[in-house]
Amino acid sequence: MLAILLALAAAALVAPLWVRALGRNAFYVLALVPLGGLIWVIANWGSTQRVRLEWAPSIEMNIDLRFDSLAAIMSALVLGIGALILCYCARYFEDDEPRLGVFAAEMVGFAGAMFGLVTSDNMLLLFVFWELTTVLSFLLVGHNAEQANSRRAAIQALLVTAAGGLAMLVGLIILGEANNSYLLSDLLARAQPPNGLAVNVAVVLILIGALSKSAVVPLHFWLPGAMAAPTPVSAYLHAAAMVKAGVYLVARLAPVFAENPVWHPLVLTLGVVSMLLAGLRSLEVVDLKLVLAFGTVSQLGFLIVLVGLGTPDAALAGVAMIVAHALFKACLFMVVGIIDHGAGTRDLRRLSGLGRRAPGLCGIAILASLSMAGIPPLVGFVGKESALGAILEADTLAAPARVALAAGVVLGSMLTVGYSIRFVWGAFADKPHVARPTAHGAHRVRRVADYATESAGTTADSGVPDGHAREDGGWHAPGALFLAAPAILAVASLVAGLGAPWTDRLLSPYAGTFSEELLSYLSLWHGFTVPLALTVLVIAGGIALFRLRDRLRDPTRPRLGNADRAYDAALRGMDQLSLRMTGAVQRGSLPLSQATILGTLIILPSVLLALGTRTGVELRLWDSPLQAVLGGIMVAMALGATVLRNRLASVLVVGVTGYGCGVIFALHGAPDLALTQFLVETLTLVIFVLVLRAFPAEIEAGRATPFKARRAVLAALVGAAVTVLGAFAVAARTAEPIWHRIPDAAYQFGGGKNAVNVLLVDIRAWDTLGEISVLVVAATGVASLVFRSRRFGSAPRAADSPHYDPDLVSWLPAGRLVDRADRSMVMQITTRLVFPTIMVLSVYFFFSGHNAPGGGFAGGLTAGLALTLRYLAGGRYELGEALPVDAGHLLGAGLTLAAGTAVTSLFFGAPPLSSAIFEVTLPVLGHIKLVTALFFDLGVYLIVVGLVLDVLRSLGARLDSELASNETTSVSGGSAR
Repeated sequence: MLAILLALAAAALVAPLWVRALGRNAFYVLALVPLGGLIWVIANWGSTQRVRLEWAPSIEMNIDLRFDSLAAIMSALVLGIGALILCYCARYFEDDEPRLGVFAAEMVGFAGAMFGLVTSDNMLLLFVFWELTTVLSFLLVGHNAEQANSRRAAIQALLVTAAGGLAMLVGLIILGEANNSYLLSDLLARAQPPNGLAVNVAVVLILIGALSKSAVVPLHFWLPGAMAAPTPVSAYLHAAAMVKAGVYLVARLAPVFAENPVWHPLVLTLGVVSMLLAGLRSLEVVDLKLVLAFGTVSQLGFLIVLVGLGTPDAALAGVAMIVAHALFKACLFMVVGIIDHGAGTRDLRRLSGLGRRAPGLCGIAILASLSMAGIPPLVGFVGKESALGAILEADTLAAPARVALAAGVVLGSMLTVGYSIRFVWGAFADKPHVARPTAHGAHRVRRVADYATESAGTTADSGVPDGHAREDGGWHAPGALFLAAPAILAVASLVAGLGAPWTDRLLSPYAGTFSEELLSYLSLWHGFTVPLALTVLVIAGGIALFRLRDRLRDPTRPRLGNADRAYDAALRGMDQLSLRMTGAVQRGSLPLSQATILGTLIILPSVLLALGTRTGVELRLWDSPLQAVLGGIMVAMALGATVLRNRLASVLVVGVTGYGCGVIFALHGAPDLALTQFLVETLTLVIFVLVLRAFPAEIEAGRATPFKARRAVLAALVGAAVTVLGAFAVAARTAEPIWHRIPDAAYQFGGGKNAVNVLLVDIRAWDTLGEISVLVVAATGVASLVFRSRRFGSAPRAADSPHYDPDLVSWLPAGRLVDRADRSMVMQITTRLVFPTIMVLSVYFFFSGHNAPGGGFAGGLTAGLALTLRYLAGGRYELGEALPVDAGHLLGAGLTLAAGTAVTSLFFGAPPLSSAIFEVTLPVLGHIKLVTALFFDLGVYLIVVGLVLDVLRSLGARLDSELASNETTSVSGGSAR
């Protein structure tokens, strides 16, 4: 299984190269990959295979794959029909089709995602593949991105299925926690399924995800809109693969949750409603592709009913209908693509006489349509008759519910027969009142672009590829290779029906997963039974509905509703709501925004604390008098910042509060936090000073903010609220604090005595990796805003200056370029002497951080301060002399090194970001203990240095350059005057 997944992933990666080399014929080569997977599935049919790869076992994120009877059925459809669709693409597209290589990669990648979905045993892994199919579906539906309706359809499908997927994720997490395992196999093996309110909520959420994926009413409207995709996408994703994902999930969970109180009301009711509403729409629309699209929604409702009924007989009928539907619906979509390709239209009102001009294609369509209508001896008849029998014998339902369900399915099956006849008649019948399409008449020649919208109910002419001139009065006859894929599927429908006992042996093992005994079997002839009588009634009713088709299309008759318009109305409502909320909350006033945030911080926790009961709250004002002294200084400095008018003085007194916090950390025995606080506070002060250069020294009288009692009260309330929350948070602890175990765990697992640093680079290194990734993204975003077009890059070196004189002597290489009025010889001498020492200290912090205060973050900040000192003493040219490297390159190298350390351990069979410890004794250096987390810490070091460089070159060197340019312009202007 894992080999199949990797092969499909590799094929997707190289697909663009193959298409570039072989053109459209590359699809034949790509088809060999899923074909090879199909051979493996056939060879292992009837067996149970498992694959387990541990990744993050503590959070149940392991790669657990399981191949069983249901997975075998779905895998055969995904891989087998996927191979045929790829062969079909080789004749459907032309070599000059835009983005054909990307399309091929997405199709193969989708096959891999679907295979992973149906073989996943871990529910979290299943969700990952579930969302992969959503993303790839979005890309495939929006393949013709230059068309507005393709973009709309892609976004619509993405929003509906992704929202359903998020609901499903919550349900899976609840279910996994309730089951104490995220493995589906563990869930299915339970003697008693989990129950309770939380489980009922989880079942509802999972069903929302499944029903949205399988386009069941009321979440069905995205599927007809997705007909904007090229026909191969519709034949694969929307007939054989993606829309079956929800059906598969319901079938997978039915053995456990079919008796859950929320299961049947949702599954059976919505399934029957989908059959009826979508079946009626199939008799109304005039686009052949839309006829099949609404028919797919109707059939998906039928499948949901069968696999969700929860009896072995219904399960057998359900998987039989899944196979039958995949065969005939994929075949018919490909037939529509051939008609569109050769006639230039899919509008059944414009098609006439294709049955005489394309008898082979007509025969294929008739065979598949007979299966869709449930006519013997096709497999559709075998599955549908078994389904009717299973519903009538479903003892899990009360008699009235059984009768109502059977009546709904019979009526929906009549609609299926009606639109099956209408499809064949609309595509191939002679219509005397219809003029045949001509190559240069009403239908213009252009590339294939399939599109359809539910609201319109029809499409414009979809055209044919360039170079395909229509023959025989406007019909371009398809070649044998073009017909091969749909012909194979049509013949398979016939063979599976004629060989019903053989089909039964292949499919019945899934029905055996239910606790009850399997009573029925698949057969072409069960005798004169009630299901046979209902089948006759269905066929007669379907013929009658076809004859009444014109009345069903009466434009004056009000429709039952349009979900597509409801979707548009919902989006408009959300837009209006967001505008009103933004207008009420975000009025462009920074004080108002801050007051809203701080008011929420005060009110919400206070109300919750008042409603709850908390005891044992203790508050010590201080542990030593020194803390009280520091607190008084910090309060005085904070108050001073509110009244000072000098900007620099305000920044300095705010900095004192930060340094005071660092001293408190040190007094509490947290040297790492204290060191980091001091370094960050120092760097922050430097950044403020750099920014304040562009502002006047004093706040202008007109801009000074007078004392406002409301703000003072708000500030006091925030301080009180934070204090109370802190006290309650400390008192809320009931178990032994985890920090008691951290020092031993840090040394035992991380090989270091500094628990803080080991936490950052080993125990919770995933968090650190996420944080530094955000830091890199933020730095890149800020640089983009500041530099507008691109990063400032490496700061210019001294030799780049027009005033550079190599004969002049200076303590710093670029110090001679600083204006005499701003130059400080003492500063330059001190910097020349201190800079190497600070850099050595930076390296010391980096290497000692695993066992003593320090680490990559502290070392990087120290190096950043050393660079800041060089800049302050020698100007912007001194930065280029100190470190002539692009800050973006440092950021990228650091993130690559950190992420590479995370991945490398996987190649050695260890969990990601796990540390390996090497100890060696050298003659001079003595005993050396090297932990591989050091390389992760090096990535952190580089990122911090790169961030400081970005700050210095944006707020420092770039601003210096602009100020110098402005001064030059002013001087030139004055001279001119």
